Amino acid sequence: MTMSQTPVIRILLADDHALVRRGVRLILDQEPDLEVVAEAGDGAEAIETARGHDIDLAVLDIAMPRMTGLQATRELAASTPGLRILILTMHDNEQYFFQALKAGASGYVLKSVADRDLVAACRAAMRDEPFLYPGAVTALIRNYLDRVHHGDESPDQTLTPREEEVLKLVAEGHSSKEIADLLFISIKTVQRHRANLLHKLRLRDRLELTRYAIRAGLIEP
Repeated sequence: MTMSQTPVIRILLADDHALVRRGVRLILDQEPDLEVVAEAGDGAEAIETARGHDIDLAVLDIAMPRMTGLQATRELAASTPGLRILILTMHDNEQYFFQALKAGASGYVLKSVADRDLVAACRAAMRDEPFLYPGAVTALIRNYLDRVHHGDESPDQTLTPREEEVLKLVAEGHSSKEIADLLFISIKTVQRHRANLLHKLRLRDRLELTRYAIRAGLIEP
């Protein structure tokens, strides 16, 4: 009896540092469902390479010569609608994050934690789920709290006192473990609260996240 095999996700990897590409390739190629089938050293080469290869996912560095990862994302999203795109960057920067979403990326992965996050981000992108690095969620929640405070935004559903506590701690940048310790609850409970909060803030998917970011003035429509 033959085992049904998981389809392999074919990946284009673009970064202007060969050493970074080698490291990222090692992370991806050791997974049975991920395979780097093409590489590029800058944004323009990434677009050219994407045309000549059958790829499912492009992983692009944000800062590349000739054409940045953001410019390449815009071009690829327009020319190859089915292609999923991830931004890989060393910039923990919410402005870049929103620009990446606006350009058409499915997710934003920090190089410093690529060994932990990149594989999950690739699989999430192929499921059409956004991959949000923790700082992005923190930025969105902090912005939301400011807007509520100034009366610009009213929650669709009232937050419970405990959810408000979790929300404020998330906005201050605390990890799930730190919040669990501070509130004497389990990490699982914290994660459930975070999921409920994202739901109540109408941040269920990338489209809604982008709409929210536009409404809040974080990115231009």
